[in-house]
Amino acid sequence: MGPHGLFWWVGAGVLIVAELMTGTFYLLMIALGFLAGVLAYLLGAPLDLQLGIAAAVALIAVIALRRSHFGRRRRATDASRDPGVNLDIGESLSVAAWQDRRARAMYRGAEWDVELAPGEPEDARLYEIKAVRGSCLIVGARRGDALERARHA
Repeated sequence: MGPHGLFWWVGAGVLIVAELMTGTFYLLMIALGFLAGVLAYLLGAPLDLQLGIAAAVALIAVIALRRSHFGRRRRATDASRDPGVNLDIGESLSVAAWQDRRARAMYRGAEWDVELAPGEPEDARLYEIKAVRGSCLIVGARRGDALERARHA
């Protein structure tokens, strides 16, 4: 086997191993392009045609993955806002004082950075965690407090 055939096999193998480490499936789609390059090599295609076939197959495979249910589901999952992934979402905490829509508050026995979600008031008694961004809790007024405040206004 010539150097081009070896290139395609080794490239496909490296991509498959890298895919096993990352779990994204995109590297697997590119590895399919490399396997198409091997097939073109075995059929005697010149190098430029091998490269074109490999690129076309990899591109089509990546596009198909992105359009598939699997690709949409992976992109749509935002762990910072998903209560199924982050159990802090929906939990309550109180904030003593705000400064420029930011504060520090005790939550689960530790002090956390807290930030108000856009459009949320600073005068609620209790806040509900809407998202977690690193070590910062993004909060909004707890639903019951917002309704009670609206009744008294």
